[in-house]
This record gives sequence, structure tokens and C-alpha cells, in this order.
Amino acid sequence: MMKRSLLAGEQRPGLESFDGLRYATADMGYFRNSFLVTAAGLVLGAYLGWEASHTWTGALSTMFIVAVLATLEVSLSFDNAVVNAAVLRKMTPVWRRRFITWGIAIAVFGMRIVFPLVIVAMIARIGPVSALLMAATDPDNYSRVLTSANVSVSAFGGAFLAMVGLKHFFNGEKNVHWITIIERPLARLGRIEAVELGLVLLLMYFVSTWLGGRDQFDFLVAGIFGLMTYIAVDGVSALLKVESAVSGEVVQSGAASFLYLEVLDASFSFDGVIGAFALSNNLFVIAIGLGVGAMFVRSLTIMLVERETLASYRYLEHGAFYAIIALALMMFLNAVEHIPEVITGLIGGAFIVAAFIDSVRYNRRIRGA
Repeated sequence: MMKRSLLAGEQRPGLESFDGLRYATADMGYFRNSFLVTAAGLVLGAYLGWEASHTWTGALSTMFIVAVLATLEVSLSFDNAVVNAAVLRKMTPVWRRRFITWGIAIAVFGMRIVFPLVIVAMIARIGPVSALLMAATDPDNYSRVLTSANVSVSAFGGAFLAMVGLKHFFNGEKNVHWITIIERPLARLGRIEAVELGLVLLLMYFVSTWLGGRDQFDFLVAGIFGLMTYIAVDGVSALLKVESAVSGEVVQSGAASFLYLEVLDASFSFDGVIGAFALSNNLFVIAIGLGVGAMFVRSLTIMLVERETLASYRYLEHGAFYAIIALALMMFLNAVEHIPEVITGLIGGAFIVAAFIDSVRYNRRIRGA
């Protein structure tokens, strides 16, 4: 949106290119800290590579892996940033700051380091300290134990994300539709109580028929826990809704939104954390790479909120929820057959790019009307 003269209400001559440069510079300012973290992460990755091999080849190779992991995290979590922004814009400034500070610490330290350790400790039936020692001294065995939980992790994350995505479209009060032929009938079906829950259960059963033995049982149990987690988070959010003293409307408290965003981020991180072991079996290299990517997602979220991008681009949020449903489906299918993370990222990115382009076209039509 171009700056307009406060007096004449028209674009001042000669300032179009200046405004474009100024806005681009301002946008890059949101990523300043992310670039600093990237530089530190690459240096630390090179150090770990040197310590492991004592060669420049090993140092550069590890540094490259850190860069690839960061790119993977951003590509898989771009839709997460859009959904985060949609929730954050409804939160108070205090809770926004808490999510941006505490939330990123939980996302980087909790999901990228603690979560894999907990999974390994549970499967191997050892303590967290023993799991950490295994990661440091026997990374091959650590990687094998963690990736053996792929079926359960995929089912849990897929079930939770499927509920998040379907809840958006099975909303009887939703009146803005992007792909009308799909979204309008879904909005009508949303009047049926718990229709999205029934659909996810049916999908889980269908996918489980492709599995056998213990995997089938683990898939269904983990999927049910994913559904229960969504119901619990949604229930807590409902309990914490309060009446605004200003407008009198019932709004969701910052604490409820914070909890929802943290669980959502965890679900988005599942496939990235597990898939990262295809590139490296070093927990610390993975944590650095995914942590760098998480910082860029944080910066993108802040930019989307402060620049009110979602309000400016009508269908961008819709594209993000289509990407979430696609990610959920990919996670379910990943329990049956490995799907490269790059495919998942490309599908999600395609939905968001298409939604952005259609939003730009809509804005042009409105301005031309």
C-alpha cells in the first residue's frame, strides 16, 4: 500500500520508488535478529563439524546441514506463521510479547531438544539423562530409537493438525470463502455437531487398515491421544474465555491463545524433528538448524501481525489452513510410507502462494470497482 499525502490524499510525485525501498527495508528489519542467530548457528555448526572430524570438509559439511535444516524448518512452518499471526492479532500486547519471548524459547529448547529426548527415553525405557548421554555418545542408536516412533508421532501430529484445519472450514459462521465450491458446502456441514471429529476418526481408521500388527495399534492409540489433546486445548480455551470490559463481547484470554499456539507449534514440529534425522543423527546439529529456522518463523509471524498482512490479503489465512490439512494428510500417509519433507513443504507453500496471488487479484478488483 503506497503512502498517500495527508493533505491531498494522492500519491506524491517521485516517491513511489522511494516508498517501495523504504517498505522493503522496514520488512528486512524484522529479520535482523534472525540473521544474527543464523550467523551464530552456522559458526557453531562448523565448530561441531570440526570437533567431530578435525577437517575443514567436516566443518563445512556440518555447516551446510545446519543451513538445509533451517530452510526445511521454514518451508514446513510458513503456514504455521500465518496461523500464529491470525491468533496473535486477537491477543493483547502483553500476551503477544510473552508468546514472542517465552514461546520461542519453548519452541527451540522444548520441541527441538527436550521432545526428542523424551521420546527416546520412553521407547528405550531409560531416564532423560541417559537419553542425553546416548545422543552424545551413540548418535546412531539414538537416531534409530527416535525414528522407530515415526508411526505414533505421525498419527498424533496428524490428528491434531487435521482437527485444527477442519475446524476452520467446518464453521457455520464463516462467510468469507476462497475456493467457494469446497468451502461453502463445508460451512453448511459445520452445523452438524462434531462433524470434523467424526471425519478424522474415519480417516484414522482408513489409514490404519494399511498398517499391520503393532503399528496399527500404535497408530490408532497415538491418533486418539492427538484428538484428546485437541479437545483438551479447545476445552481449556473455552473455559478461559472472558467478557471484554470495553466491547462486552466474549473473547478468548491470552493464556488460552498462548496454550493453543504452543501445542500447534509442537504439532508442526513433529515431522521436521523426525525428518531431520535423515540429514544428521547429531541431536545438537539438528537443534541448531531447526532453531535457526524457528527464529525466522518467529520474525515472519511478528511482521505479519505488525504490518496487518492478513487483513490486507483476504485469502492468505485460508491458504494456510489448506496447507495445515495437507500437512496432516502427509503425516498420516508418512506412517505408511515415507514422504520426503520437501514434498510436504512444497505443497503447503503452493497453497499459500496461490492464496496470496488470489488476494492480490481481489484487491485489484476492489480498487478498480
